[in-house]
Formats: sequence, C-alpha cells, structure tokens
Amino acid sequence: MKIKQITAIIAGMLMLAAGPGLVQAQEKDQPVRIGAIADLSGAYSGLAGPGIGVAMEMAVEDFGGQVLGRPIEVLIADSLLKVDVATSRAREWIDQQDVQMILESSDSASALALQKLAREKKRVTVFTSGTTALINDECSPYGMQWVWNVYALANVTGKVLTQGGGKSWYFISADYAFGKALQDETAKVVERMGGEVVGSVAHPFKATDFASFLLSAQSANPDVIALANAGQDTQNAVRQAREFGLTTGKTKVAPLILFDSDVKGMGLDLAQGLLFTTAFYWDRTPESRAWSERFYERRKLMPTMNQAGAYSATMHYLKAVEAAGTLDADAVMEQMQKMPVNDFFTTDGLVRKDGMMVHDMYLAQVKSPDESTGPWDMLTIQETISGDEAFPKLADSTCPLVKS
Repeated sequence: MKIKQITAIIAGMLMLAAGPGLVQAQEKDQPVRIGAIADLSGAYSGLAGPGIGVAMEMAVEDFGGQVLGRPIEVLIADSLLKVDVATSRAREWIDQQDVQMILESSDSASALALQKLAREKKRVTVFTSGTTALINDECSPYGMQWVWNVYALANVTGKVLTQGGGKSWYFISADYAFGKALQDETAKVVERMGGEVVGSVAHPFKATDFASFLLSAQSANPDVIALANAGQDTQNAVRQAREFGLTTGKTKVAPLILFDSDVKGMGLDLAQGLLFTTAFYWDRTPESRAWSERFYERRKLMPTMNQAGAYSATMHYLKAVEAAGTLDADAVMEQMQKMPVNDFFTTDGLVRKDGMMVHDMYLAQVKSPDESTGPWDMLTIQETISGDEAFPKLADSTCPLVKS
C-alpha cells in the first residue's frame, strides 16, 4: 500500500474518532464555491466574458459574502467555445474543488454537455445558452435556463415582424446547432402567422465576408432577411447589409438575437432601427439602472442580458441555499422552484419543473443617433411580452420530469 493511501486512511480514522464536531468545523473553514464557464476571449466575449464573473461577484457581495456560515468564492474559466474544455474544467471543479453551482454562458453544445455532467454529479447548473433541448429531452432536475432561449426570440420577433407585413423571409444562419435551431423555431412562427420562407443559407462560424450570403438573400426579394447568428457574426452581417443598401427599400434586416454589446460594437449609425427581442435593458427601470451603473463602475461597460441574468441566478441560488439550510442540490432546487424571482432583472419570475425560468421579455428597437442622449442610451423598449406568452408552454414540454 502506498504511503499516500496509508496517510489518507489514518487521517480519516482520526477524523472519525474526533467526531462530527471536527468535521463540521473543518467544513465551515472551507468556502462555498460557485463557478462560471463562459467565452472570455472569443466571438461571444462581449456578450458574456469577464462581465459574467463580475456580476456573480456583485451578487455574492450583496448577499453578504457568506452562506451557511461559510465564505463564498467565485471561480471563472474560459470555455474557448470548446465542449471538451468546458466539461473538463467543470469536472475538475466538482471533483477537486467541490464547486456547488456552475453558470454557463458559452455555447449550446457546451451547455448540453455540462447539463449531462451536472446531472450525474448532482450539481446545480444555470444556462444562458439558447437551445430548448435544455428544457426538453435533455432536461435535468438540477438544470435551469435563465435568460432566454431560441423559442422566445423566435416567438416574439417572428410574430411581430410577420404581423407588421413581413410575409416572406430569407434566413442567413450560423452553420451549427444554435443557428439551425433559431432558424427552425422562427420559421414555424412565420408559417403559423401566414408567412413563408423563401430561402436560406448557412455560413461558417466567425465569418468575415457575408457578401455572397447577402446577395443570395437579395435575389429572393424577401420582406425580411433574418439573421440566425450571434455576436461578431451578427455585427458583420448587419454592417455589410447596410453597405450593400439592402435595408433602404422594403426589406428589413432582422437580427434574431442582439445584445447591447453588439449595438455598441456597430454604433447607432449602422444599428439604428433594428428591431429585436431581449430579456433585459439596463435603462428600463430605476432598479435596473441603479444596478447597471454599479456594474459600469467596475467594467466601464453597461451589462448585457446574460451578465444581468448571471447576477439574478446567483442571488436566487444563494437565497435558496439559505432557505434550505443545506447545499444539497435536491433541496436547493426545490427552494429555487418554490420561491419567485424578484429583482432588477425580473418581477415574479418562476422556475418551472422543466428548468425554464419564465419571465417577461421585451421588444426593443435601436435608437438613431439623433434620438440618443448619451453613449449608452441605445434602445427604446417598444413592448413587454409576458413570460407565459414568450416562452414555450409547459404542457408542450418533452422533458421527462414533466411527463412523470
């Protein structure tokens, strides 16, 4: 038998002899660790990035810095938008550092892999990626989708633009699971509303030249050119569509997901008039404004909906731990589903059995430079859509937890 193994056995025997009091005392000396796995350096770093960690740290500070008599520690890691990197880091955190909750803000493929790992390890997980598989076939008793999903984006933007006269649609979509899912969900809405899809084209991730895709769209003469992509891909597509003059006639360019960081990256000259769906805007209420200004003091950037959602989810998790009086994932999840979510992010949000945190969504439009009164005065909220209307119905869920 190796020396390390003998040492471990002796240490265990000594702890048993000392009784539960010593074990509990040692536990109280150890921090409660929570972690964020996000894109810190790639195409989605503006909408997620280090700001995810900042938001979680703000939640910990506002909560008081400790829970169950133990200090709280926030870890953050770069997924590099690679599934193996995200899952290996999460596994290391759980196995070696006893991380209790992980928040993901990276990509749908990583989210699904993390959902599976966390289900096996019985760890609470919060996702800000958009695939609805997280709340359907791949749902977990420990997983929650917090900010948005492709259904809500498609349901709001697709419905509004089709009702407004956008009867023919052409999709320019990212050639991976997220882009396909966003296109498919939006197409269902458009067709249900009496519109039609006249064409589509897929582009590679992190594309820089959208000329051929935009020309293909132009040749179809659609009412709406829908962009089923995100981050820098969306910015590049909008920028080149403006350069080609594709938005000066009857055609509308519609990004199906857009973040404040994207609007800032493009500037109001290019982004003005764009209509899109969001879960959060920093200047919507006095409460959202006050929190966002605190966030700005640290980051010198206003928060995106993913970053604001990271604070909301972290605070709700810590409140649930406190209410449950334990870190046990089953007990904590029961509390998270029992308690409403009330904060600057949302009012009367509800975590459903399938893991969807249902809350209001907002139809937003980018202001023109003349309408803006400051560097971050970028959006007008046109309409509030209730969570029950925006998100998929629980009765339609294919989540085994719901069916059971």
